[in-house]
Amino acid sequence: MRYLAIDLGDVRTGIASGDDVLRLATPVKVIEASGDALWRALDAAVTEHGPDAIVIGLPLHMDGRESPRSAAVRAFGAAAGARWSLPVHFQDERLTSFDADQRMARSGRTHAQKKAIRDALAACALLEDFLASR
Repeated sequence: MRYLAIDLGDVRTGIASGDDVLRLATPVKVIEASGDALWRALDAAVTEHGPDAIVIGLPLHMDGRESPRSAAVRAFGAAAGARWSLPVHFQDERLTSFDADQRMARSGRTHAQKKAIRDALAACALLEDFLASR
């Protein structure tokens, strides 16, 4: 089964793809858009990668409780599932940005270069966690 992971943000949204056969996730891109422009970019990613399901990062507090943003992410997930007629899974996204930062720590990239790919790497970590839990 192929998955497209979405690390939804207010300004930047990270995308990663992967499958449950190899259990590998690959960062795809970072979308710097919101509203209709974000949906159009996500439509293109779904068309390009042809996932069987969507995995969306669910923002939780460190103690596991849902955050105030969780409701908005769940609503986004419901809209995404209806829009693409695909099952949507939510995955705890705690520490995925930290994981992305650790992956880039000694990469030699500038701050701007790291910022440009951080959210895609966070989506990748999110999908890796999801695949490992299945």
